[in-house]
Amino acid sequence: MKNIKGLSGKEMEMVSYLELKEKFFFKRDDVRKFFKTDNEMNVYIHRLKSKGRIIKLNKSKYYLIPVRAYEGYWSENPFIIIDEIFNGKNYYIAELAAAFFWSLIEQIPTNVVVYCKNKQGKMNIFNFTLIFKRKRTLGDFVEKRIKGHKVLVQSKESVKKWLKEYRRMN
Repeated sequence: MKNIKGLSGKEMEMVSYLELKEKFFFKRDDVRKFFKTDNEMNVYIHRLKSKGRIIKLNKSKYYLIPVRAYEGYWSENPFIIIDEIFNGKNYYIAELAAAFFWSLIEQIPTNVVVYCKNKQGKMNIFNFTLIFKRKRTLGDFVEKRIKGHKVLVQSKESVKKWLKEYRRMN
């Protein structure tokens, strides 16, 4: 297979397969068949990460930057990425990002706050900063669909209360 933009034949084969199957979110098991050993797979995954072709989302899940991305520049809806990071459970998108989702504000937030049970800290991905805040019990949230993908978002009533308090304090 021909090298394209710095990808080896085996890397191109793996990336092409994932794109053909439209598996932009993938696990190691999805690409295991291209490699003889786990060590070889680790090497190729590391190379693709260093070339900026894949992004590690959690311990077992990766996001593939498509070959058609112009010079590696690509963006995905941050709500979908968050859902993939948490495997669809134990989180919800809150605060300004939820207010934007419910059309309560017009400005697109670059910081997305996520309340979750098992993660804290920050993660920069594409042009967004994901801020994880740990909570023992998750508050009031609803399940919505974005591009056919299920995401958990703070309920509209809860966001309205939070926004009222936020505006009062600022």
